[in-house]
Amino acid sequence: MVEVKISNFKQLSQQAGVSEKQILHLRRGKIKQMRLEVLLALASTLSISLEELVRQFSPESISPSREKQSSREKFELESLEILESWLLQWPTAVSAIAQNPDLPAQRVIKLLNPVEKLIQSWGVSKIGQVGEEMPYNPQKHQLLSGNVTAGETVRVRYVGYQKGNKLLYRAKVEPID
Repeated sequence: MVEVKISNFKQLSQQAGVSEKQILHLRRGKIKQMRLEVLLALASTLSISLEELVRQFSPESISPSREKQSSREKFELESLEILESWLLQWPTAVSAIAQNPDLPAQRVIKLLNPVEKLIQSWGVSKIGQVGEEMPYNPQKHQLLSGNVTAGETVRVRYVGYQKGNKLLYRAKVEPID
């Protein structure tokens, strides 16, 4: 804007003949929602090409997009590394179970360890263990039946999860008879 001696966005709005609302859309990166004639007027007023206007005001510039893709690829590779043994063994286990329904489940359960490691690597922790008895905490527990007050002993039926201090899923609990 400095090159074309426009000192502020209100002045740009006036010189381009577009509303201040359109300028606000541009500044917020909502360029894809704007009409072509508005974009052409702005590009002309700024003495730049339409492509340059889009590049400057688009929320997805090339480098952040590549950075985002790189981060995602890194995440996926790390996750796949943790899940590798499960990925390789699970289809075989499913096939073996289908052919032999009497297969001891103990062996199959061990195949899920990589999934638990992945969840732990994300900082997710369990709230209780199935069958565990603990004091009822209404912030971390969902009562499945009956009535109990905070501090009374309950039994965990379904494990809950939290990430740091953020509750993801309450543990589902029931009163002890």
